[in-house]
Amino acid sequence: MWEYTDAVKDHFFNPRNAGVIEDADGVGEVGSLACGDALTLYIKVQDGIITDAKFKTFGCASAIASSSALTELIIGKTVEEAEKLTNKDIANYLGGLPREKMHCSVMGQEALEQAIKNMRGEAGPKAEHSHEGNLVCECFGIFDEEILRAIKENDLQTVEDVTNFTKAGGGCGKCVDEIARLLRQARGETSCPAPCKAPAFPAEGMTNIQRMHLIESVMDQDIRPILQADGGNIQLIDIEKKQVTVKFTGMCSSCPSSKATLENLVEAKLREKVDPDIKVILED
Repeated sequence: MWEYTDAVKDHFFNPRNAGVIEDADGVGEVGSLACGDALTLYIKVQDGIITDAKFKTFGCASAIASSSALTELIIGKTVEEAEKLTNKDIANYLGGLPREKMHCSVMGQEALEQAIKNMRGEAGPKAEHSHEGNLVCECFGIFDEEILRAIKENDLQTVEDVTNFTKAGGGCGKCVDEIARLLRQARGETSCPAPCKAPAFPAEGMTNIQRMHLIESVMDQDIRPILQADGGNIQLIDIEKKQVTVKFTGMCSSCPSSKATLENLVEAKLREKVDPDIKVILED
């Protein structure tokens, strides 16, 4: 689904500096296994210069590649030079990241900041939120100040941008309105410029991740039980914008009425409960 650069693939398949520094001068732990991404960064510093860096990462290809790139970027730099590193520098070093995966580069920047704080004795290794802000995204534990910082540093314009860079709003979607409010706040707008209207269809205004979750939910609750009642089933193969690719299994795979089932049940339900422009493709 994601288009990765050759540099991302290289750092993913051949990660540099993976491992642990037992006598590290600074350690930064960010993310959590429960949220799907976690990174621990170790740095060794001598005379103000980062002489070694290693990492342990749990996450996707982008998370591992970003961690690997981060270590190459900071080894040999002074601590002051490393402090100026941004998530954009990490992404640029890799030739770019899919916009939906930019949060991996943000995680690298946060791990570096935490490791430097730890080295200076200002904080423990694990990033702990100050709780001075308000929790916005309960699914991923993202606070308003983190979102506002990401908006400012990356010139984010939409809720989907915020989800791509912070993961906020990528779960249940309850915080989407609050993220939109933070976007307006960051732009200096104090109130909604026009009365908010109800969405024209269920998925209108949703991020890609939210649309994927909604499609999966409709498949599980409204489509699959009907097919299973006749000994069949359905497998979700891919989602590309408004095109959904599926595969029938069980009795449905050889049913002479599969084309009608595809159009009158699968496509009709997804159009009704997700987006009226959805097109469903059947994989052989």
